[in-house]
Amino acid sequence: MELPSPRVNSARLPAFMGRTVRLPCKVLKSQGTSAIVEACDGGQVEVRLNPNSELSATFVEIIGQVVGESAIKFLFGISLDSDKELDMKLVNDVVELTFDPRFKKMFPE
Repeated sequence: MELPSPRVNSARLPAFMGRTVRLPCKVLKSQGTSAIVEACDGGQVEVRLNPNSELSATFVEIIGQVVGESAIKFLFGISLDSDKELDMKLVNDVVELTFDPRFKKMFPE
């Protein structure tokens, strides 16, 4: 059975070293095997891409392994682009609610 991959923001990354997480973010720069993204809480995160991976959408959810306090090794990406801009403050509020003790049973770490 696979472990859950919690949705995180940049401030929560250090608590998940070595674990697989989901990072909703906005792509700021993607070049070669590295990308810089802005997490939903406004913090910047380095994404270490695979040689054949590409971040072509503006808003994505990156599924990856946390390899540093502000770095993720890319495993998979899901485009979150639509005809409207994603409200990152709202996304961050949802991320933070998943860590609220009142909802611990609903969102296992």
